[in-house]
Amino acid sequence: MKSKIWLSSPHMSGHEIGFINEAFDTNWIAPLGPNVTGFESDLTSYLQEDKEIAAVSSGTSALHLALILLNVTYGDEVICQSKTFSASANPIVYQGATPIFIDSEADTWNICPIQLEIAIKDRLSKGKKPKAIIAVHLYGMPYKVNEIHDISKKYDIPIVEDSAEALGSTFNNQKCGTFGDFAILSFNGNKIITTSGGGALVCNTLKQKEKAVFLATQAKDQNVAYVHSHIGYNYRMSNIVAGIGRGQMMTLDNHVQKRRSNYNFYKSQLESISDITFLKEPDHCYSNRWLTCVLLKNKNDQDKLRVHLEADNIETRPLWKPMHQQPVFKDAPSYLNGTSDDLFERGLCLPSGSNLTDEDLNRTVALIKQYFE
Repeated sequence: MKSKIWLSSPHMSGHEIGFINEAFDTNWIAPLGPNVTGFESDLTSYLQEDKEIAAVSSGTSALHLALILLNVTYGDEVICQSKTFSASANPIVYQGATPIFIDSEADTWNICPIQLEIAIKDRLSKGKKPKAIIAVHLYGMPYKVNEIHDISKKYDIPIVEDSAEALGSTFNNQKCGTFGDFAILSFNGNKIITTSGGGALVCNTLKQKEKAVFLATQAKDQNVAYVHSHIGYNYRMSNIVAGIGRGQMMTLDNHVQKRRSNYNFYKSQLESISDITFLKEPDHCYSNRWLTCVLLKNKNDQDKLRVHLEADNIETRPLWKPMHQQPVFKDAPSYLNGTSDDLFERGLCLPSGSNLTDEDLNRTVALIKQYFE
């Protein structure tokens, strides 16, 4: 069988091992230490804004902490982009709140400003003001920041910016992950950089970060005895994992450029096929192209093309199944326009890792061309 071409596999640089060895040599094998502090500092410097960052165990835990810090609790409602991975929505339920799902717009595939305002007005008419808005930069493409944040300010509803897929992307030359009242990053194994598992909460103040770290380390009060006046969580990032992150930060820009190069290659090779279209960068957007996604003219081609590539040991995936279609969220209110359903039926994610070789890319393109011939 031919070698596997993965959708988006980890890409180690070689710099990581030095930080890991230092942690072992100094016995910093704990959810604190120089690598944790250093990784947070590296991320803060990269984002180039006045932010405070707490490194945690996953993007999901970061989002959960953001909702806690926004005082989301049982019976509240939280608006969430429907076209996303389930980790964007699950923490809403952790807090006993109800997710309110909003459809996408066609320009960026992200949360639709029109549907968002319709939903807010409708929830207000029912006597329920949403507690927060979770907006996602899907596949690394920035959402419509100006429109979404104008609505947020108009109705005084804070935004949690889900930048799990968008480290390295910018809107108006400002880094994604710096626009929300809180933002989250992910370093899962398939992300633009990885710590094997891990995430970060981006805060606007040191007080917010300190509260997040307190909650993420089991909410232990400052007392010799183990005293707890709050419910806490085991969410802090380990010093070993943070060491991987420090090494990955040294190659982040190269990873972004390679993924953008992948997109440009696919587009140049496949745009002549009338059955395939690509998601373009709107004005003011710069995408890290975490995954290169295509839309197929005929929805029947989606699974057939996926199987055709799988037969050659090439991994592809449909676009995220919208949250409003998920069995676990079947009773959640949704405000829809049909966009995310259409994207799910016709969209396919192509192999996009920063470690893909020219041979991998050429092999994938050849199989796609063969299918449409």
